[in-house]
Amino acid sequence: MISRALRIRKAASFLVNSSKAGAFIHGSSENEDHTKLSQLDTIVSKVRLSNSNSVDDIVKSLLNDQQCNSFNLSDNLVDGLLNRFKDDWKSALGVFKWAESRLDYEHNPDGYDLILDILGKMKQMETMMMILQEMGTRNLVTLNTVAKVMRRFAGSGKWENAVKVFDEMGTYGLEKSTESMNLLLDTLCKACKVEQARGIFLELKPHILPNAHSFNILIHGWCKIRRVEEAYWTIQEMKGHGCRPCVISYSTIIKSYCGQQKFDNAYEMLDEMRVEGCPPNIVTYTTVMSSLAKSEKFDEALQIAKRMKSDGCKLDTLFYNSMIHILGRTGKVRDAVLVFETEMPNTSVVPNTSTYNTMIAMFCYHNQEQKALNLLAKMESSGVCKPDVQTYYPLLKSCFRNGKTDDCLKKLLDDMVNRHHLSFDMSTYTLLVHGLCRANKCEWAYLLFEEMIGQGLMPRYKTCRLLLEELKQKYMYDAAGKIEDFIKKM
Repeated sequence: MISRALRIRKAASFLVNSSKAGAFIHGSSENEDHTKLSQLDTIVSKVRLSNSNSVDDIVKSLLNDQQCNSFNLSDNLVDGLLNRFKDDWKSALGVFKWAESRLDYEHNPDGYDLILDILGKMKQMETMMMILQEMGTRNLVTLNTVAKVMRRFAGSGKWENAVKVFDEMGTYGLEKSTESMNLLLDTLCKACKVEQARGIFLELKPHILPNAHSFNILIHGWCKIRRVEEAYWTIQEMKGHGCRPCVISYSTIIKSYCGQQKFDNAYEMLDEMRVEGCPPNIVTYTTVMSSLAKSEKFDEALQIAKRMKSDGCKLDTLFYNSMIHILGRTGKVRDAVLVFETEMPNTSVVPNTSTYNTMIAMFCYHNQEQKALNLLAKMESSGVCKPDVQTYYPLLKSCFRNGKTDDCLKKLLDDMVNRHHLSFDMSTYTLLVHGLCRANKCEWAYLLFEEMIGQGLMPRYKTCRLLLEELKQKYMYDAAGKIEDFIKKM
């Protein structure tokens, strides 16, 4: 099988001795010696060879297989099998029932929870409930089990069933408590059923004492559906129940205000936090600062940074990443470099990949590509972190902008694929195809387009049209015909 990198090398003549990242790790399954397969792989292959469409047939196939029945089953082996079939509920359930039928094995609670999760994920709710009832007869149902079932029901749009499972906890030997109520509230809020969660909370709180986490769950829920005023009033209700709002309570609302660009409200909440004796922390401030930057309110964002430092917050990498980005966007490149090279080391804050990426993007944005390349080399030799696809994106963009589509571009791509074993994402493929078309290198662009399709990535219509026109101009009608066929199927 020709790897992705080898195909790019063949077309572009720039990748030497390459191999797709992961090929070294996984190898070729076609050449494996089946006599040396692990027990797990042997059972998996038997299930797949059974070509069965029913759970019962899979169970029978395994029961009639002498080799599979000679294996000593363990919890690790069964869990491994269930995880292997996590997207194939029939095979997973078949293996589960086969293991259950063995006299030398008995499922543990984790195995039951795992099959429940698989069935719920694949919307097999009736079968999931049958397994739950079976667990109940063996006294294996835990709060974790109930949480998985409730979340799967809510995720499939059946929130009433999630509530029913909570109501029936007593039949499984479990008591309703603050913890279990919070699980139900969290399940409903994450499914955007916040009004329903609020109604159930009002019904339960005379019987189950809520805690601060109960209110924080509702605050998150209201903010999730962009009803921030209800979230704010939940804080007031929280105080009335003797629960003190924490930084998380306020920060959740501040983040919601920032998401709606209601910065005045966010500032008021910052002031209220101080009054309530709950001063903002680094996360709160960084949230506001980053949101201001996204709205291109850079001067305000830098004022927040000053305010944060004066409050004595312990600065972290996320804060500095945001600050460097803001300084770069306002043209204060020297200040950004000073922060990176001096302030961060002085405060013992270690840069991460995002820090380097932000610096590299800043240099490229201000047409200082050599400084970006020097920093990339420093990053590679630092041993602190490694480049990712986002590291290279602004560098690739600069190559096209400056017409360096030969040695420089090839060197970058060679490093990405062969040195760091990175796989291109949708944005990188799109950038390369568009850039190569404009650089009059549509043969290379077409090969990358084919590779993109092979990776299961769906190119944008604009990308298809651009490549199609370039191929026609180069009289590459066979390739153009394939693009046209692809467009018709979009």
